[in-house]
Amino acid sequence: MNVNVKHLGLSIETASGTRNHRYHQPDSWPPSPTFPVVINKNGAVISRYADSIWNISIWAQRARILNFGDGPNLFRCPKIDPANANLLRQIAAWWIYGNNGVRSATTLAARFTYIRGIVAHCSRKGILASDLYKFPAVVDEIINSMPQEPSLIVSLHGLFEVRDKLGFAIFDREALTKAEASRINREQKQTPYIPPRIWLYQFNRLKEFLEDFHSHREQIEACYKYCLDAYICTAGSLVNACKAGEYKEWGPFWTTTRRNGKKTGKTYIGPFEETAIQFGIDSLLRKWVINGAPETKKITLHSLSKYFSMVGYVGLGYILNLTLMRVNEGWCLKTNCVKEEQDPNFGQLVTIQGRTTKTIKDNDARWPASHEIKTAVDAMACISHLRMICADVNPEVPTEPHDIYYPYLIVRAYEPWGSLSVKDSRCPLDVRSTPFNYSQVKEQFANLFSDDELTITADDLEVARLITPSLDSEQFEVGKIWTLSWHQLRRTGAVNMQASGLISDSSLQYLLKHSTRAMSLYYGQGYSRLGLNKEAEKLYIRTMHEILGKEISALFSERYISPHGIKRKNEILGCIDPKDDKNLVRLAATGAISYRETLLGGCTKRGPCAYGGIDTLVHCAGNGNEPPCANALYDSKRAPELKRFLSLLEENISLATMNSPHRSSLEAQVLAIRKALNVIET
Repeated sequence: MNVNVKHLGLSIETASGTRNHRYHQPDSWPPSPTFPVVINKNGAVISRYADSIWNISIWAQRARILNFGDGPNLFRCPKIDPANANLLRQIAAWWIYGNNGVRSATTLAARFTYIRGIVAHCSRKGILASDLYKFPAVVDEIINSMPQEPSLIVSLHGLFEVRDKLGFAIFDREALTKAEASRINREQKQTPYIPPRIWLYQFNRLKEFLEDFHSHREQIEACYKYCLDAYICTAGSLVNACKAGEYKEWGPFWTTTRRNGKKTGKTYIGPFEETAIQFGIDSLLRKWVINGAPETKKITLHSLSKYFSMVGYVGLGYILNLTLMRVNEGWCLKTNCVKEEQDPNFGQLVTIQGRTTKTIKDNDARWPASHEIKTAVDAMACISHLRMICADVNPEVPTEPHDIYYPYLIVRAYEPWGSLSVKDSRCPLDVRSTPFNYSQVKEQFANLFSDDELTITADDLEVARLITPSLDSEQFEVGKIWTLSWHQLRRTGAVNMQASGLISDSSLQYLLKHSTRAMSLYYGQGYSRLGLNKEAEKLYIRTMHEILGKEISALFSERYISPHGIKRKNEILGCIDPKDDKNLVRLAATGAISYRETLLGGCTKRGPCAYGGIDTLVHCAGNGNEPPCANALYDSKRAPELKRFLSLLEENISLATMNSPHRSSLEAQVLAIRKALNVIET
């Protein structure tokens, strides 16, 4: 175990202020038997590490205990032998003090109850929970009897990722896959996966819009402030202009002859279109907001407000495309939501900070994201701050200081010419309106997407049905327009993050590689010390196992070849029905077949490879005169990639020192690639 106790600390949020006591940090790892785990506000010790029961009621503000089962008072809890009880104590202590520890005593108690059931089963079988991986039959018994609770899988996955800290794991990777598969009971109608072509189109349109905004940002800000000054001249002050009343009707940019300056006594500047031309944003507004021919559609001041609102929705869509956030979570982000941390190996990593809509008392949830996310946040923050200029001076808008400094990324249209009702203007900013769904955004901002580009092709439908077999055949068919939804972005993002090879669009993979790497680092390896959003983590893990099933299904195609011939391939895959989409993940995870991606294609060996075959290919293809690995399957589509790799290796060989270990390694890899290509191309 490699744990620095200086990096540990209490994560539980308590109402009694006990975080400042001496048990805030363990004295060692694992903690010593006498270490005080729970202390009341007066400093009296309630529970110590070695106790058979930890009374955490002071944290939960209700009766809550953690019973480790090795004491006389079982309270209807299963008895656990001392060795397993100590493992359970260490797990509970890690959840309390370890990196990304639980914040709620209720969550701690729930996690503990689930894991205790597994440890108790091991105790009954006379084995240590840390040795469970050695007993596959016991693993199957536990999986078949464990609660079908997604958070349990996440907890087991988390313990596996910190096995180097704990010194052990309850479930290994194979057991985790089996457990997830046993839990999967998919709904009849899954959220559709957006085909790569359509996903890429909508994403690029959002990106194009944001790039146009940033290239005109200074002109937009200047034009907006010019318009405010015009209203100030008309109304006498910005306060008067922003109040609901006559200036929404008699603004300085009205163009009808009966509302000119001579008849009304108001300042009249002229049609807003002239102002838009003056500031160089007329073509921008016409491209994104104005519908119809230029001679029949004029640019009005309301066009600017519509464009401002469009920035909010386009930015929201961009954020949801690059994270696993729900729409309401993105809708409630504030202008200071982007957080960055520097990693010595991976450089700058970006997360989005917000409040989750699914986790109680989680107002500091984090979602891993790409650096690209700042393009959207900066644009949305710019518009939000411009609109808050008017909200700040309007006495009818109930703002607080934090609303002004760090407003929501999407706020109401408080500008004097906006269409905001008196009722809405008087709502606190924390009272959020309901966002449009994605299909409504498409209708509301008609210039954003083209129906022609969203029309479903045969190739689109093939990929969509591969990932979502339950796709509604009436709603999604060739020739119809793909109906977009926010939740589709979440599911599509989770699938794309897996970089499964099922998604053949090279542009899509190239575009996503910068985000998938960071996201996998966070979710898959449990890297960050931050409190990552648990619902997004569940989605990531669940999708990881789902894509495993899809990858195994693809092995039946002619694309995958065994170097030992078709007979050996049939032996490997003989126990699986490739047409059984509904239960494929469950069947694959029972241990009948294992699959991991390799440089040559895939490995079907159960358990770890003694030669590190995931990262190398010498032993997969056969070292020297040795035959290829019997568990290897070659991916014929990787032939061009292997040839490029071969050229690179041959170039490096020419630079390597003669008879050196480095040169010998390169030569072995070259021989392996040539042997593999010979199998693929014959």
